[in-house]
Amino acid sequence: MLYTLAGGGTLCGVVSLVLLIVSTVTDFWMQYRYSGSSANQGLWRFCINHKCHAHTMTVAFWDATRAFMLLAVLSCFAGVVLGLSAFANGTKSRRVRTGGIALILSGFLALLALAIYTGVTVTFFGKRFMDWRFSWSYITGWVAIILSFAAGAFQLCAYQKTVGEPAPPNIQDT
Repeated sequence: MLYTLAGGGTLCGVVSLVLLIVSTVTDFWMQYRYSGSSANQGLWRFCINHKCHAHTMTVAFWDATRAFMLLAVLSCFAGVVLGLSAFANGTKSRRVRTGGIALILSGFLALLALAIYTGVTVTFFGKRFMDWRFSWSYITGWVAIILSFAAGAFQLCAYQKTVGEPAPPNIQDT
């Protein structure tokens, strides 16, 4: 049972890690019309008619969103590595528990990042650009949050199963 829960948690964690990375580095958090041209923006740059430029404004919400997304990626990576190391070294319940906590933390950090971005986008950009919408990079971030929380829950359930079950007897080869 431990391997099934920890394996499911690790699999969800790997998928979440990939989605968090894709969401963080791509330029499709928001799409809008700018002077009649199609435009999109991500955390690092914006693109108008497929010509991309770095953000020239230093705005605190972009810095906060970037920082929380990068911390979420690092925390998710740590959770996945700890989950995988539980399989490599035998089932070490501390690693499974710590991996689960790291994955849940990753979900909270990404949730905070997307909440900040959502709030500012709706209140500021929503009034500035009439024809705008959130795009696939942003949605990928939300899917990653769900998977990160699920991965952490699986890891923590695996830890609970390990703590609740008696240790298997040692069988030595003769």
